[in-house]
Amino acid sequence: MKGLLAKKPLDVMLAEASETGEHTLKRALGPVSLITLGIGAVIGTGIFVMTGPVAATAAGPAIVLSFIVAGIACVFAGLCYAEFAALIPIAGSSYSYAYTTLGEIVAWVIGWALVLEYAFGAATVAVGWSGYVTSLLEDLNIRIPPAVSGAPGTTLVLYRGRWEPLAALESEIRCAGAGLPHATARFDLLALLGILLMTAILVKGIKESANVNTAIVIAKVSVLLIFIGLGIAFLMGHFPLGAAHWHPFIPPNKGHFGEFGWSGVLRGAGIIFFAYIGFDAVSTAAQEASRPQRDMPIGILGTLAICTVLYILVAIVLTGLVSYTRLNVADPIAVGVDVTGVRWGSFLVKIGAIGGLTSTMLVMLLGQSRVFYTMARDGLLWSWASKIHPRLRTPYISTTGIGVCVALLAATLPISTLAELTSIGTLFAFTIVCAGVWVLRRERPDLHRPFRAPWVPFTPIMGMAVSLLMMFALHLLTWEVFLTWLVIGLGVYFLYSRKHSKVQQSIHTGEAETEVSRP
Repeated sequence: MKGLLAKKPLDVMLAEASETGEHTLKRALGPVSLITLGIGAVIGTGIFVMTGPVAATAAGPAIVLSFIVAGIACVFAGLCYAEFAALIPIAGSSYSYAYTTLGEIVAWVIGWALVLEYAFGAATVAVGWSGYVTSLLEDLNIRIPPAVSGAPGTTLVLYRGRWEPLAALESEIRCAGAGLPHATARFDLLALLGILLMTAILVKGIKESANVNTAIVIAKVSVLLIFIGLGIAFLMGHFPLGAAHWHPFIPPNKGHFGEFGWSGVLRGAGIIFFAYIGFDAVSTAAQEASRPQRDMPIGILGTLAICTVLYILVAIVLTGLVSYTRLNVADPIAVGVDVTGVRWGSFLVKIGAIGGLTSTMLVMLLGQSRVFYTMARDGLLWSWASKIHPRLRTPYISTTGIGVCVALLAATLPISTLAELTSIGTLFAFTIVCAGVWVLRRERPDLHRPFRAPWVPFTPIMGMAVSLLMMFALHLLTWEVFLTWLVIGLGVYFLYSRKHSKVQQSIHTGEAETEVSRP
């Protein structure tokens, strides 16, 4: 047991964070780049993709409350992430924080869970990205074959000359849908191509990736503000319509936990929580920040503040424009803006959504490859995952391999499955990080912390409590898949990782055991 809980010495981790040279990651990101990386991950995933399906199946118009609950949890977790990211500016994020505070087996489990968080998160966004691209192409009279134009299992109907998801049509049209040409999506070709494109950009370089992301973030935030403005103007002139759509604000429970009612608000918060993992992705770029002690807290907390306000505003406007029963689609914002009748607004929002989801895919893939890189350097994953291209200074092999795998996930799995698996991995990571801050404050109160989370232990305890509460609100099937994934991960750990772990090797070769086991 002592070996399983061996901790990576903090001094060793800090020394690795300060390394330079052609075989290390390049420090090129300032506070603006870090905030835009965070916004790139956050603004897109929840607003452009899951706002509609969560409202339609779990919370109704009360999805606004779901965002608030998730945002509160993020404040607690975000403060803990900010403290760790400033103290330990290394690419591994919550994996690295757990390694130096809670021990190797906990670090392995959280690193393995991050595969769900980032890989499935990127795949989820790719499915939404595909929906918006398909909708825009239809506007331009370019038709993608329905069999390869949506998430697998999506029922499409040829209505008014274009293939539309059946769930997006009015209830009376759905009833008459049997008389319209039908098709079922089997493979999402555009989602696959989108992930592969983002992978190529990441291999090219971190500075290039950050520049592309910043430009897209400026555009998509502007577009969201235009959508909010158009929606408010329309609702002011059609207030009875909005009032009808907002009533009942919390639809009655349908007899099952998590399907409307207050339990639906809680489940909605658990599902859309993955939309906030942008600040987690910021922490994975700590080893590429120019001045991480100052800039990481700014990047993390700035991301949370900007994005939470935008989420709440968009959710209020969207559920006022469109009945929540019609929002179980991959492009809910496009459905909402179509109601306003502003043709150029519809076109602009779809462009913004495509750009927004593009940057989210980019940042999620960035986070996944950096976690793999750090775990491989510690000997817990295969050495090829830590190889850095001498000219590009990126982990090109792991980035390429991850990109191909995520592309296949995006092309073959339905969005609901991807979203919940992402959420549970995210919530688990947040729980571990909050626990780690509390443990390190107790064991090493003497450390110089460039940023200190306030109200410890209240802040980490609340972060853990809210995250665990939302985890328990997720579907049983999600838990079964998550636990199965962890069991597979433990098999990999005991068969490979423990034998190749640098910390374990230092124990067995007789190096100072007290140094290895101390925090």
